[in-house]
Amino acid sequence: MATFKETSMGAIFQNRVEEYGDKALVAFKNRQGVWEDLSWNQMNEKVRNLGNFLLSKGVKPGEKIALFSPNRFEWWVADLAILSIGAVNVPIYATNSAQECRYIIDNSDSIMCFAGTREHLDKILSVKSQLPKLKQMIIFDDLSDAREGVMDLAAAMEEGKAYRSKHKNDFDERLKPIEFNDLATIIYTSGTTGNPKGVMLSHKNFVSNVNQLQAVDPDFLLGDHVFLSFLPLAHSLERTVGYYAPIFLGHKVAFAEDVTKLLENFQEIRPTFIVSVPRIYERVHNGILAKIGSAPPIKRALFNWAMGIARGNLPYICNNRPRTGFFAFRYRLADKIIFSKLKAALGMDRLQGALSGGGPLSVSDAEFFLGMGIRVLEGFGLTETTPLTNGNKPTKIKPGTVGPAVKDTICKIGEGGELLIKGPQVMMGYYKDEEATKEVFTKDGFFRTGDIGEIDKDGYLKITGRIKDLIVTSGGKNISPQNIENSLQASAYIEQAAVIGDNRKYLSALIVPSFENLEKWASGRGISFGSRKELVSNEQVVALFEKEIEANMRDYARVEQIRKFTLLDSLWSQETGELTPTLKVKRRVISQKYSRYIDAMYPKD
Repeated sequence: MATFKETSMGAIFQNRVEEYGDKALVAFKNRQGVWEDLSWNQMNEKVRNLGNFLLSKGVKPGEKIALFSPNRFEWWVADLAILSIGAVNVPIYATNSAQECRYIIDNSDSIMCFAGTREHLDKILSVKSQLPKLKQMIIFDDLSDAREGVMDLAAAMEEGKAYRSKHKNDFDERLKPIEFNDLATIIYTSGTTGNPKGVMLSHKNFVSNVNQLQAVDPDFLLGDHVFLSFLPLAHSLERTVGYYAPIFLGHKVAFAEDVTKLLENFQEIRPTFIVSVPRIYERVHNGILAKIGSAPPIKRALFNWAMGIARGNLPYICNNRPRTGFFAFRYRLADKIIFSKLKAALGMDRLQGALSGGGPLSVSDAEFFLGMGIRVLEGFGLTETTPLTNGNKPTKIKPGTVGPAVKDTICKIGEGGELLIKGPQVMMGYYKDEEATKEVFTKDGFFRTGDIGEIDKDGYLKITGRIKDLIVTSGGKNISPQNIENSLQASAYIEQAAVIGDNRKYLSALIVPSFENLEKWASGRGISFGSRKELVSNEQVVALFEKEIEANMRDYARVEQIRKFTLLDSLWSQETGELTPTLKVKRRVISQKYSRYIDAMYPKD
């Protein structure tokens, strides 16, 4: 029988600990480079010790505690400890700068901050003098030198353990009264313009959303699953779907070391379920296509034959129909010769389901995995909706859509094609910003997403763009750049793209090549280059991109065609300012930073 009323993720965690006990909950790579498991009981011991440490420091319900760290099991421990005593977790992206951290800690009124590594701690220390409310910092890694107001997690745990021995019931007494509508977290949106806004999410938002996720198909996530965690936990997609959902459903989660070791970690863990952004699926797909492009003719022919069968499999897998007759035989053969080997090489041979969110997944990327028998389910949501509002059903998948609305959620199309949402997962509002909160809700209580969408006869939603990103050409045509960029990035040679054309006569694009694939292509053709700048200026390279753009723009209307393009010699990143922490393009920054290149594509008449 459940000990706690399930009004918070802290309470749900305690009930699952009682149920699963010594079963493995998380896996991580230890300092010896060996994967190590921690059970539900072991994690609970850490959560309770850390929660008691926070109580010993006098943390009150509703007080804010920042969490600045990459994905690791300690992130979970800190989060569960904070939530279980009724405090509020303020996560910060591990890639944020010191000044971005300063803004979030200051704006949220955080009194404490957990830091993952020494690098993270040093960023906070560099702005500490500007944060009078910040009293205590705790670093997850060992602290090599004494610092005032800083301690490491091991020492905090010891203090908590000592406090717990004298105050046995304090932790439970703080957990029990937590109500559905109490504030759980403030997540700062990685806004593409201006300062980020603090999205206030309640315990009800999170608990409702994990229930809604399970209700998409209650049978799909039954059994023992192993998730691989690699999206930032500071983002609501990973937090709800890759962390709270596995806790809710009793599944194990392994923490990837970092994105650079993702393929290696996939091969070692062989997850059964993943939560990812489109870029990962795109990279895997493009990487395979690039390898096949330089493979011997027989291998290439075999692969193309198998891909033809994969396309034939789409009506079966998308509609959950068993394969029959001669096609079933051909599919088994293709699976034995190609698909099973490909999936094993990628560490995806046990993958039963994969969720895609955080941006549009191209139909070609979705169909590539679906054809091989991997159910990639595209969903939709925003930080303000905890995040899930829509999701494809495993029994009816429509590539190019984000599926129907989840349980207890109403989606409708408002003025100008804007998607409006109402449901229990919609945020409480923006922290200390009543005006912005008022702006994003309609008079009848629907949340304005800022996305343009269409809903088909089955209730499946298709997102066609963002209102604020719409390009209006000088001829008065409204064009959404995201779908065009998505199509361009389907090329194995295009890593990043930004479509330009607001108040212009035609569309152009800034393109960052996939240098790994481009350099291999150039070497194979004897093209020598001293630098990337030299490479992107090469006539043969420019001709290659002309062909790639033409091929990927085939389905677009004349007004949506890319008339001119410029190849750039360096990747966009959060550090160089063009991308948000969730890897969305900052269009204003790009327009300013590359204005010289943009102007050159529009010579004066």
